[in-house]
Amino acid sequence: MSAAAKHPFHMVNPSPWPLMGACSALVIAVSAVLYFHKVPILGTTPGPWLLIPGFVLMILTMRFWWRDVVHESVVEHAHTNEASDGLRIGMALFIASEVMFFVAFFWAFFHNSLGFSTNMHQWPPEGITVLEAWDLPFYNTVILLTSGGTLTRAHLYVEEGNNKAAARWLFISAALGAIFLGLQAYEYGHAAFKLTDGIYPSTFYLATGFHGFHVFVGTCFLLVCGVRAAKGQFTAHKHVGFQAAAWYWHFVDVVWLFLFVWVYWILGEPVRSFVH
Repeated sequence: MSAAAKHPFHMVNPSPWPLMGACSALVIAVSAVLYFHKVPILGTTPGPWLLIPGFVLMILTMRFWWRDVVHESVVEHAHTNEASDGLRIGMALFIASEVMFFVAFFWAFFHNSLGFSTNMHQWPPEGITVLEAWDLPFYNTVILLTSGGTLTRAHLYVEEGNNKAAARWLFISAALGAIFLGLQAYEYGHAAFKLTDGIYPSTFYLATGFHGFHVFVGTCFLLVCGVRAAKGQFTAHKHVGFQAAAWYWHFVDVVWLFLFVWVYWILGEPVRSFVH
């Protein structure tokens, strides 16, 4: 019997990276729980360093998994039109699942801020000094929206077949993402409340921190696409990897707009009182 494929679909070779990715997620989750609850390890209280192994595993997973996917496309030419459509559908479903994550986190914030909780009579709660929406958060909004514009510029160059120009704009987009993360870290370091100071800080850090994690992943995604563009691996008619990165990054932009308007601005301004 012939070993040649008789269908246009790509049968993926056995890969260790899904298992490694699951392990990295488990290590990050367990490390975060131990760190947040200050559970002693070998007689010492864990610090942020406890999260490093999980993030290293996650970065290695992305590195090797993306390498294999790129090899399938560029070297093996396994990404037929049907396989590419499957990748696009998979990315769309992944983003839809991420939307559900944020819906849950936002509802935790809205449940209390809009007065549905019988324990909350004021929002933000008394004693919480909120962050000024039109200070650092506004600058971060401008930065992230600008990165969406530079990414769109890169997309136009890819569709023109100009990979070198696309690579420059992709690296600019990734740099803006890195600046956003740096400013958010600065904001966290100078906030007047901690994660354990009540319902407002916990929901605030959960929503904005999870978004920050997405910016980190998206920045890595853009860097990978920038390197691929610099190597001339995209064509005007086939650039599924770039499309996936662009969809993901624009999703991150939209979520941040929602965060800025509702969490920082409308429901983040003191003082909103409720009568029960």
